[in-house]
Amino acid sequence: MFLRDVLRAPDGDDPELPFEPVLTPRRRGLLWRMPLRHLSLRRVLMGGRLGDGGRLPRYAAVFLLGVAAIWVPILTYLKTAPVRYTSSMSLILPGSGVSASVNLDDIGQATSYSNSAFASNAVSPTETYKRLISANRILAAAAASLGIDTRDLGAPRITLVDQTGLIHVQMTGETPEDAQARLNAVMQAFYAELDRLRADETQSRASGGDGAIEEYRASVQRTRAAITELQKRTGLLSIDQYDAMVAENDRLRAEVEGLRASLEQQEEIVQSLSDRLGLTADQAAAALKLFADAEYLAIVRQMSDSAATLAQLDARHGPNHPQVERARAAYYNERTKALTRAVFLTGLPEMILGRIDLAPDGARAELLAELVRHESLRAGLQAQWQEQSARLERETARLRELAPLAAKLQDLQRDFAVAEAVFASAIARSQSTKSDPYGSYPLVQVLEDPSLPDEPSSPRPKLAVAAGIAATVLMLIGLVLGWIRGPLIGWLLAKGRAA
Repeated sequence: MFLRDVLRAPDGDDPELPFEPVLTPRRRGLLWRMPLRHLSLRRVLMGGRLGDGGRLPRYAAVFLLGVAAIWVPILTYLKTAPVRYTSSMSLILPGSGVSASVNLDDIGQATSYSNSAFASNAVSPTETYKRLISANRILAAAAASLGIDTRDLGAPRITLVDQTGLIHVQMTGETPEDAQARLNAVMQAFYAELDRLRADETQSRASGGDGAIEEYRASVQRTRAAITELQKRTGLLSIDQYDAMVAENDRLRAEVEGLRASLEQQEEIVQSLSDRLGLTADQAAAALKLFADAEYLAIVRQMSDSAATLAQLDARHGPNHPQVERARAAYYNERTKALTRAVFLTGLPEMILGRIDLAPDGARAELLAELVRHESLRAGLQAQWQEQSARLERETARLRELAPLAAKLQDLQRDFAVAEAVFASAIARSQSTKSDPYGSYPLVQVLEDPSLPDEPSSPRPKLAVAAGIAATVLMLIGLVLGWIRGPLIGWLLAKGRAA
């Protein structure tokens, strides 16, 4: 408030003030009693009148000192700075990934896929390569290839272009050829280091995967040995063989059931014929055998003649008549011969043959033959049924023994298939990684070769002079503002009070 009241009006007698303050009697006496140091601080802050020529020497001295501070370093730099040339080049990282898929018969599928260099937001390949290009070992390798010290080589200047895969690299040298050679050396060292890193990654992955592949191979071999031992011990080579045995057992069971039905049908036929003839099948076969023997038939005819003669004589004479007794004796003699012959031919005892009707009747002979034929069929069916039944029992028992072994074999074969698939997949994956060296270190290509500069990059006289002129102008503007700061501050204060 005090300063604002003091600087209220532009009238006054103080030659050092830009305007004359209007003071009340109380404040005027107080102002003239202020120490000289307060007036000096005020003048420093407020300045003097615009037409005060006494301030000019001070401003001229400040101007000369400022000009010297600006132009002496510029002229010294232009006089002493060595001439340097800058060679530049551009690298680009392709943004698309590469994939390849190969199907292998009886083994599986091998797939190789290289992600895009910019697929992940967590890692920037351009930043990685920027750090790698400026790494100490890259610079040391480049300096060694040029035969100079690493400190003399200098550091490359690397610029990344946002939202692109471009990397700009610059190197300076004493001559255009020297700058180009240095940048070429850095790029060669960079590519060599990339190849070494990729080879080291491939070797590390291969050595790390070899142990897993050996474990998979050992697992396959153990499973294969267990399958072989089980096959030797049981004779069961595969699950398909067991399934075929089960199918054969089912077919054999159906065949046995069919034979059983046919046998029962044939037994019914034989039993019906036997009941009709009153003979068993063996007796019918014996009768047919006797009917086929000529000697037996001759004896039977003689026995029939003797029987007829005995009947005639018995009807004519008494039972004790000598002719009747002779005829009876002849009949029994013929009958004994017939039985003896029948026993010889059939092997049946006389007691059974005595109950058999051995008369050679034509129609009866056909029935006997039918009975014998059906009995033969029944006997054949029974033998076949018994054989197949015994076989069915053996096969069923065999299947019962092989059932748990077949399940174990199936488990082993499944384990073997899984182990073999994992083993083949591991090998395919190991081989596919070798064909994709750009997984961790993406492909980088030279978009612009190292340039051969036409003019030096430093020092730049035009730029230095332009900077000096600009600095001088800015200093003059500052001095002018310092010269008119008093009226300017008063104008601003008056504007503030009016507002």
